[in-house]
Amino acid sequence: MPDPALPPIPHPWVVARHMALRAWTLLPLALGTLALGMSIYHWVEELPWPDSFLNAAMLLGGMGPVNQLHTTAGKWLAGGYAIFAGLVFIVLAGIMLGPVVHAVLHRFHLEGGARSSDTT
Repeated sequence: MPDPALPPIPHPWVVARHMALRAWTLLPLALGTLALGMSIYHWVEELPWPDSFLNAAMLLGGMGPVNQLHTTAGKWLAGGYAIFAGLVFIVLAGIMLGPVVHAVLHRFHLEGGARSSDTT
C-alpha cells in the first residue's frame, strides 16, 4: 500500500503535458539556433536556403552536415555551429526529459527507514 505521506505517481498524460509545455517554451531557442545555422550556410558557403536548412537541421538534430564546405571561413563557422548545436541538443533533450525522470524517480521511490530496519 502506498504511503499517504508520499506524493502520488504522476499520470502519463500529465508527464506528456509537462513535456509539451517545455517543448513550447524551448521552441524559440531551437528556432533561433536553426536560423543561425541556416544563415552561416547560406551567406558564408553560398548554399541555397533549402540546402542551408538541411545542413543546419541535421547538425541541430545530432546528425552531421550534408554538403561539403569549400571556404575556410565556412569551415570554421560550421565547426563552431556544430559544437553550439550539439550543446543546444543536449540542453533541449535534458529539459524535455526532465518530467520523465521525475516520474521514474517517483515510481521507484524507496523509504530510507524500511531499508535500515531490515539490515539490523
